Amino acid sequence: MIDSSSSSILSSPAASFEAAPLLEIKDLKTYFFLEKGTVRSVDGVDLSLKRKSTLGLVGESGCGKSITAMSIMRLIQSPPGKIVSGEINLYLRHDHTMVDIAKLDARGSKMRSIRGGEIAMVFQEPMTSLNPLYTVGDQIAEVVTIHQRVGRKEALDRALEMLTKVQISAPKQRLQEYPHQLSGGMRQRVMIAMALSCNPSILIADEPTTALDVTVQAQILDLMNQLQADFNSSIILITHNLGVVSQMAADVAVMYLGKIVEYSETHALFRQPLHPYTVGLLNSVPVLGKKGKKVLVPISGMVPTPTEIIPGCPFGPRCPRVMSICNERKPDLREVQPGRLVSCWLYGEGSS
Repeated sequence: MIDSSSSSILSSPAASFEAAPLLEIKDLKTYFFLEKGTVRSVDGVDLSLKRKSTLGLVGESGCGKSITAMSIMRLIQSPPGKIVSGEINLYLRHDHTMVDIAKLDARGSKMRSIRGGEIAMVFQEPMTSLNPLYTVGDQIAEVVTIHQRVGRKEALDRALEMLTKVQISAPKQRLQEYPHQLSGGMRQRVMIAMALSCNPSILIADEPTTALDVTVQAQILDLMNQLQADFNSSIILITHNLGVVSQMAADVAVMYLGKIVEYSETHALFRQPLHPYTVGLLNSVPVLGKKGKKVLVPISGMVPTPTEIIPGCPFGPRCPRVMSICNERKPDLREVQPGRLVSCWLYGEGSS
């Protein structure tokens, strides 16, 4: 939970919906109940997404980033997965109200209208998300038909318009092609076109450039920046690539073992990381073009299994600055500088 002294970044001002966050997550917990034990993939996450902004969500593999995104989309397979507690408050554009989508029926009509209409997602590997039996045009048109209730011709026209916007080569030809006929970069552009075809207010991009070469990665990131400006959308960018975050995100949340351990404006975090885990992430990344040699320092140990119950700070077993209290009590996520929140006893009660 966030300490009561936390910044208003994570709490909606009562003044107006325009001033409120577009998406606000409070103490979200998503668990998977397996025979070997309970997997606490998301274990008390607090997040806030500003309007027309990009939030980077970073951390090692297995820290809960993708499960957080799947929870927002209400795509957690149940059983064995379940949102056991918490809120996912979303601002709805059409009626200017907030709805807690964690309380909605994941298969109900309300959530189906939100999924794709208000929030869309670009998955890590497009070949697993695109249907190999249908053409690209049919798949984009189906999304448009469901959410905008237009005829097939209008939906295909919209599909062509979106393929043109994502700068795919020969867009008319691509409408008639199947996913296996496209390159990885083209498939990712198709996924972005599909996600934005209904002009959602939030785009969740889960490792959108991982399987692409460096040149295509840069093109996709530039495209996302341009489309964000065109559509006035907000983006949650999930990645382990800190270079991508520095280029794309205005704010960044660092996640470890199902929890947010640091939240900051991006430039401030890169200039002065506060949490030992964030320091470790930055120290393990090579920096090109810097004078002298930077010695890369890997983070010791491994991420504990989510079934393991750690009584104190979850990073304590790997932390180079661990103290006795770290093994006894979990620190709250609290504001330690204006706009900067950290979950660490180095900045706990009585610390400066």
